[in-house]
Amino acid sequence: MCKQRHRHSIFCILPPHMLDKVMRNGSADQREWALNNMQVNQTMHSFRVGEMLQAPKAMGGGTPGLAQRTIYTADSGMELPGKLVRSEGDGPTDDVSTNEAYDGLGATYDFFWQIFQRNSIDDEGMPLTATVHFGKRFDNAFWTGAQMIFGDGDGQLFKRFTISLDVIGHELTHGVTQDEAGLVYMNQSGALNESLSDVFGLLVKQYALKQDVTQADWLIGAALLTDKVQGRALRSMSAPGTAYDDPMLGKDPQPGHTKDFVRTMADNGGVHINSGIPNRAFYLTASAIGGNAWAQAGHIWYDTVRDKRLKKNAGFSAFAKLTLANAVGAYGPTSVEAKAVREAWNTVGVKL
Repeated sequence: MCKQRHRHSIFCILPPHMLDKVMRNGSADQREWALNNMQVNQTMHSFRVGEMLQAPKAMGGGTPGLAQRTIYTADSGMELPGKLVRSEGDGPTDDVSTNEAYDGLGATYDFFWQIFQRNSIDDEGMPLTATVHFGKRFDNAFWTGAQMIFGDGDGQLFKRFTISLDVIGHELTHGVTQDEAGLVYMNQSGALNESLSDVFGLLVKQYALKQDVTQADWLIGAALLTDKVQGRALRSMSAPGTAYDDPMLGKDPQPGHTKDFVRTMADNGGVHINSGIPNRAFYLTASAIGGNAWAQAGHIWYDTVRDKRLKKNAGFSAFAKLTLANAVGAYGPTSVEAKAVREAWNTVGVKL
């Protein structure tokens, strides 16, 4: 489920271990929708949706600095992209999911353009496409390699998946990472892939809310959980392993230090679990620098994603060394930024 089967992997926000817990702990009805979710994920992989939906790049890339958004609805079906409901420049509709998707795509585009002068996912003006109301009670959001897909949630544990701006930013960042670094979606490189999406997904939210490092919640998917869940979010970057502790979903399994690295064959080697380690390294870096996390810390991580020395199968140590090199290159070897990067990685067990 949500595994890399081909070059255009499908990336999803909901960790597979959450659905596994529902299958074990849920009622008959909850087990049924969890199983349906798993089957949808498997079906999408079987049909190689990532390749089927890989759209050609727009000729000319549009006007730099201006997003090109198109929103469709699947009307609780699975046909993609579905029926057109809103195009770039159109006013809001009566459907909240359509408007949230449209605004979320725009906020993510604006963040990458304003902060990094990046013109969309591919830096060449790629149009941003999304399908809302995908499936029935579907608990996930996907980046397919060509478009976003949003489920409406089951209503018991998870709300609609357009509700969290950081989730939208997370998924679109998978496209940026694949375009720039192509990190293999397995083991440590896969965990780095997931972590980068968490990092920039949260930066999109922090930038939109104009929050500094002390004002931000550092939570991924904080708006997704219903009040029936004992938890705050899907993941916590500041304190991995503390996002939720729920009778249905179990306890957040993320480690925040390499000594607790989880070795597993599931979830492509635990990409949604072990991402907690580099997540905390970014949080510690940004917090030590202070101010707005998208400034120095965000630029160091972005420069590292684009660094041609970053190999596709890079592990935590290799990535950490490049973040330090980029911090030193941009701010100097004795700078606050370089010191923050070095101490952050050392704190999570990646020695520099």
